[in-house]
Amino acid sequence: MKAAQYYAKGDIRVVDVPKPVPDEHEALVDIEWCGICGSDLHEYEYGPIGIPPPERPHPATKQHLPVTMGHEFAGRIVSHPPGFNLKPGQKVMVDPRIYCSKCSRCTVGSTHGCSTLGFKGLSGTGGGFSEAVAIDAKLCYPLPDDVDLSLAALIEPLAVAWHAISQCDVSDWSQTRALILGGGPIGIACALGLRARGCKQIFISEPTTTRAAQNKQVADAVFNPIKDNVGDKCRELTGGEGVDVAFDCAGAQKGFDAGMDALRFRGTYMNVAAWGTPMVIPFLHYIMKEITTKCAFAYDDKDFKETVDAFVAGKFKGVETMITSRIYLDDIAQKGFEELVKRKDDHIKILVTPNKSIV
Repeated sequence: MKAAQYYAKGDIRVVDVPKPVPDEHEALVDIEWCGICGSDLHEYEYGPIGIPPPERPHPATKQHLPVTMGHEFAGRIVSHPPGFNLKPGQKVMVDPRIYCSKCSRCTVGSTHGCSTLGFKGLSGTGGGFSEAVAIDAKLCYPLPDDVDLSLAALIEPLAVAWHAISQCDVSDWSQTRALILGGGPIGIACALGLRARGCKQIFISEPTTTRAAQNKQVADAVFNPIKDNVGDKCRELTGGEGVDVAFDCAGAQKGFDAGMDALRFRGTYMNVAAWGTPMVIPFLHYIMKEITTKCAFAYDDKDFKETVDAFVAGKFKGVETMITSRIYLDDIAQKGFEELVKRKDDHIKILVTPNKSIV
């Protein structure tokens, strides 16, 4: 079958690989759509980072590059082991994580903190930029027949945002005001997740014109941090208090400074971004306002299930605005990765399919 494999920085190739043969606990899933994630792009531009090199195979999979990429994927069941609520042809969204279920973190439910955590599409054993994947059947979530699988593929980044929102210790989102720093894929996913929770006000700080226009479809107000004082804008719209929670989806020092400034007294700063370089905490805001800083990484089983349930219930209003391009697998290098390198600010999410007839 066809698969897009990562070999090295700037080197992703569509090659022929053996079709996966599922183990006794695995389902075989035909891929319909898979999204290109920011982490995929980081591997392409700067890697290998998380993708294991030959001298350091992944501890769970024992595999190394070249690996078939893609971890935001949805498709249809081909076969499955007995005892699961699945059937051939069933539409499913797949949780792409690889975890042991036995370590001290997994046994308390923190499977996203597994001591040997991996991801399909990054750590080996096959990913979603291919025609099919063999995956632990318990990680396949059935979807209704009328679900658009190109939208369902967005559940994975929505789950990242859902987890971050869940970690904020907010008792009543209907009385909560939030600022999102960076209006890219995870920023928009946070806005959609907050809207699904009933958040009172959602503001986004985004400097690029194209993304800002998209952000206005899901936020109450969008600020340009190059022209606007984000802290002042937030205070103007919150009776002078500032926002309750700031979600950092950018990982830039200027955004960090603006977010801490925009927070109210005893507000929460939630980092969801991967920092390119170390950043310095704006200390006066941090101490004078007794700000709580937290981080969120990936998602656990509960977060993923809740995200699937919310998606099926239609709670992510405007989720279709995340998709800016749909491409065929053969074109992934130029129309996918190179397009994002050259025109990243013009895109939110590029989706890839191995089925040319549905592009």
